Amino acid sequence: MNRYFHRQIQLWGEATQQQLQTKEIAIIGSGGLGSSLGIALGSSGIGKIHLVDFDRVEVHNIHRQIAFKTEDQGRFKSEALAETIAKRCDFVEPVSFTGDFDAFANSGIRPDLIIDATDNLPTRAKIDKFAKSIEKPWIYGSVEAFHGQVCFFDKSDFSAFNISDKAPAGIAAPIVMHIASLQANLALRYLAGLPVKKDLLYYLYFNDEGELITLKFNMPTGES
Repeated sequence: MNRYFHRQIQLWGEATQQQLQTKEIAIIGSGGLGSSLGIALGSSGIGKIHLVDFDRVEVHNIHRQIAFKTEDQGRFKSEALAETIAKRCDFVEPVSFTGDFDAFANSGIRPDLIIDATDNLPTRAKIDKFAKSIEKPWIYGSVEAFHGQVCFFDKSDFSAFNISDKAPAGIAAPIVMHIASLQANLALRYLAGLPVKKDLLYYLYFNDEGELITLKFNMPTGES
């Protein structure tokens, strides 16, 4: 293990790396964000990663869902992603859950952290409710066109968003990986016991001149 995680151990030591082996997370969605999250966190030494998705790989997914190859068409995304993670790292247990989030929430699994990799607001509202019910944090992420949002939800409530079933428009593949990278960094810092800024919404976008802009908004927590 020390050879595989040599660079991470240089960053935070063997004790922290071994601590990650005891952690359990759930990534809800195995598509664009989920693929990048699974590869990033699945190579970081987290003990168990639940991959929740009922969908199958289609050809139009592959350009932005980097865990999949053209020969994966027709396979369950969660199963194909679990296989990719397992082939990259022997020290992580990826577990495929081929069902929707409601089924997962009723499964009795209680991870240390939940990471949103879905593409719709109603499911994210359910994730928030479930996370609050088990007193665990979750990390929100969304992408559309050339912009995205990330937030580590702890005390704040997702009801601050206008919940609708609006489908996302076109998506550029690199922004998916960018937002997933930010989510993965927040997750890894939290699981490693490093400081994380919570209940702060990051909104990132490219302006008309191609400049990357990052805005930050404090999410309401109901605390005085």
